[in-house]
Amino acid sequence: MKSFTFIVAIATLIISFSACERVSQIVQPTTSDTEDTSSEISIGVVLPLTGHLASAGELMKQGFDLALSEINNGQLGNPQFKFIIEDDTSTTEGAVAAFNKLIHEDGVSVILGPASSTATEAAFPVAGENQIVAISPTSGKRGLSAISDFVFRIPLTTDVVVPKGIEVTYAKLGYQRVATMYDEIDGFSTDRDAALQEAFTVRDIAVLTTEIFRSGDTDFSAQLTRIQALNPDAIFVSALPPEKPGILIKAHELGISVPIIVSSVTNVEVAAAGPAAEGVITFIDWLPTDDTPGNQAFVQSYNAIYGGEPNAFVAASYASVYILAEAIKNAPSTDSVSIRDALANISDFDTIFGKFSFNANGDAVYAPGVLIVKDGTLQPFE
Repeated sequence: MKSFTFIVAIATLIISFSACERVSQIVQPTTSDTEDTSSEISIGVVLPLTGHLASAGELMKQGFDLALSEINNGQLGNPQFKFIIEDDTSTTEGAVAAFNKLIHEDGVSVILGPASSTATEAAFPVAGENQIVAISPTSGKRGLSAISDFVFRIPLTTDVVVPKGIEVTYAKLGYQRVATMYDEIDGFSTDRDAALQEAFTVRDIAVLTTEIFRSGDTDFSAQLTRIQALNPDAIFVSALPPEKPGILIKAHELGISVPIIVSSVTNVEVAAAGPAAEGVITFIDWLPTDDTPGNQAFVQSYNAIYGGEPNAFVAASYASVYILAEAIKNAPSTDSVSIRDALANISDFDTIFGKFSFNANGDAVYAPGVLIVKDGTLQPFE
C-alpha cells in the first residue's frame, strides 16, 4: 500500500507539472515571431500592374519598394511596414474591387493608390464610405480629395499646375493662337484640357481647335494634320504616358516645329520618343537633379538597385510612403481616424519635392515647376 501511495503521488506531481507547463505555453509567447508580427503595420497598395498603364504601375512599385526597404531597415525605427499589393488592371472596376478586397478581407487602415485620376475617382468613395485612409500618389484631376476627409493626394492638381505653367511659358513664348489635344476617356486629361481652356480665356489666347483621341489609340495623324493646317503658335497635349511618345513622333514626322507642351512628361516618354521629344515642355515639379532634402540619396539608391534614373512616377510613390510614415509616427494610434488626422496636420515636411503640406481638402501644397527637353534630358524651363 505504501508503494502504491508513493507511485500515485509521483504521478500526480508529474501531471501537475505538465499542466503548469502547458498553461505557461498558452499565456506566454514562446518565440519572437509574435512580437514582430504585432509591430507590423499592413498597408494596402493599389497599382495598375497589368493593362494600359502597366508600365507606369511597375515604375511606381519600384518607388514604393525602395521606400519600404529604407523604412524597414530602421531609418524611421519601429514599426515595420508590410505592403499588400493589388492590381487594379488599369480599370475603374479593378480599382474598386481592389479597395473592397483590402478593406473587407485584409482589414487595412490605409491604402496607397490608385494611380490614375479615373481610377481614383471611382475608388475614393469606397475609402470614404468605410472610413479608410487612401492616398493617391499620382492622380491630378481637380476635386477628387473633396470626396471624403479620409482621402489625400500627393501630386499638385490641375488648378495649381496649369495656371502657373501658362504664366511661365506665356511670358517667354508669347503664344496668342493655340491648339489642344486630349484623351476624352481619361479623367486627368479631360480636366487638364478644361483647366487650359480656362487659363486661355483669362489671357485672351485664341484656341483654334481642340482635337480628341482615346486611351489606346496609336494613330494621331488626322488630329495633328488638322492642327498643322491652322498654324498655331503652340500645341497643348493632355494624355496618359502610353500615348505621349506616339503623339510626339507623329508631330515630328509631319514637320511640326511650334512648341509642344505636354502633361507630365517623364524621362521614360522622352526616351521612347527619341529626337521627337526635343524641345517639348511639360508642367512637372521634380527632377533627379533637384537639391531637395534626401533627393540625391534617393536617386543614388534607385540607380544602384534598378540601374537608371528614377522618373516622376517613381519619385511620387517614394515620397508617398515617407509622408505616410511621418503621419503614422505622429499618430497616437494606427487606426484610420488617427492616421487621417496626422496626415491632415502635415505641414512643411521635408521631402524630395521640397517642403510638403496638405491643404484643407487633402491636396498637396509645394512649389510647381516647368521643364523642357534639351539634349534628350529634362531640364528647368528658363
